Amino acid sequence: MAAAQLLFDKVWNAHCVSSLGDGYDLIYIDRHVMHELASDVAFANVAEKEHVVRRPDLCFATHDHVVSTAPDRRDDSNPDSEKYVEALRRNSRKHGIRLFDLDHTEQGIVHVVAPEQGIVLPGLTVVCGDSHTCTLGGVGALAWGIGTSEVAHVLATQTLVQRRPQTMRIDCSGRLQDGVSAKDLILALIGRYGAGAGDGYALEFCGEAICGLDIEARLTLCNLSIEMGARMGQVAPDDVTYEYIAGRPYAPDGPQWELAMRYWRSLPSDPEASADREIDFAVDLLEPQVTWGTSPAQVGSTGSVVPDPDALDTSTARTAAENALDYMDLKPGTRLDEVEVDQVFIGSCTNSRLSDLRAAAAAIGGGKVAPGVRALVVPGSKAVKAAAEAEGLDRVFTEAGFEWRMPGCSMCIGMNGDRLEPGQRCISTSNRNFQNRQGRGGRTHLASPATAAASAIRGRITDPRTLVE
Repeated sequence: MAAAQLLFDKVWNAHCVSSLGDGYDLIYIDRHVMHELASDVAFANVAEKEHVVRRPDLCFATHDHVVSTAPDRRDDSNPDSEKYVEALRRNSRKHGIRLFDLDHTEQGIVHVVAPEQGIVLPGLTVVCGDSHTCTLGGVGALAWGIGTSEVAHVLATQTLVQRRPQTMRIDCSGRLQDGVSAKDLILALIGRYGAGAGDGYALEFCGEAICGLDIEARLTLCNLSIEMGARMGQVAPDDVTYEYIAGRPYAPDGPQWELAMRYWRSLPSDPEASADREIDFAVDLLEPQVTWGTSPAQVGSTGSVVPDPDALDTSTARTAAENALDYMDLKPGTRLDEVEVDQVFIGSCTNSRLSDLRAAAAAIGGGKVAPGVRALVVPGSKAVKAAAEAEGLDRVFTEAGFEWRMPGCSMCIGMNGDRLEPGQRCISTSNRNFQNRQGRGGRTHLASPATAAASAIRGRITDPRTLVE
């Protein structure tokens, strides 16, 4: 009788070409997704070694990281981006790789485009030169970020040498309250267990609360696996997954759909299987979360207060909190819902899908952006933008005083013209609140789309449930 296996084990084992010893395996890669930043170096590495791209049909590329999100953008709207845009076009054309170019209807953030186009499917191995590739585990894939030299290796061989991680399963019981989202859940998990809790592990999120999430929420949950220290996060596929995938451009159809479904239904973890570490987490009492420091682990509910570093358990935690509060210009005991903001950013591969924009629009409730606040909404893809406009969400945002932008990574990474000025404070739906992440000297508070939108209306950090009430 075969040993019981987790979802991770089933996918990893099915893709192991060879065991190399000392914990390393050679893994076959089903899909390779790419963006314009640093991919030119990987292609140059392939050319220098006189290799060819082994499976261009399994590679997909898009522009997202450094491109402008201005409504009238051009290749050169961001002076530093044009060379990257041209390089990706040139390399995609040379090697026969499918490129979602700036003027294409499929263009968008790589981790938004891949699932919405059906490029990423349950049980596939997927890599990209971006740490938030773990997002794609939300559909049951095994996906992780890789470095530039690894990008070149995948281009040339369609394989990758990887150390097999341990497994961690997080069982989330209960149901999220109205107004509390997957973003709040994953921030609360990171706050409880730490930014390094997942180091060396592949995560699986399961339980009643996860089964109740739609696919876009599961993608958000897996997106921040890397912020918990894990390179991989997964949710087992189910009927919600299959309904989401059906009919997408690159998804199987006809007889191939039936074959795929047979495989997909075999993927969820066996009932008897156990992970190397098991965590139980109840979600019923969770409230909207917001970070106060410079790590996603420095987080609390919107109605909580900035902690006193002296009250923390370890000297490491105390020093980290002191440094964070100095950078964020916050005092212990300050209520987070009294902290005023200068900018609001709704977007990124974490929270720029249609459901995110719907949640943000609902939180606005007919209000107007507070005086002195700049608020940006950046859809994750052209498809998301078109769908939002068909529903009139763009008018909700613009009539409230938000800027409605073109798809791209925007202020999440601050390399494209959208950035904070020194000392400005932003509430952001992105995934990292590190020092200088959104602009040198900029101060970032991570939150959900609803919390960000409500904060734009009030001009300070706001529990979106209070605004609706």
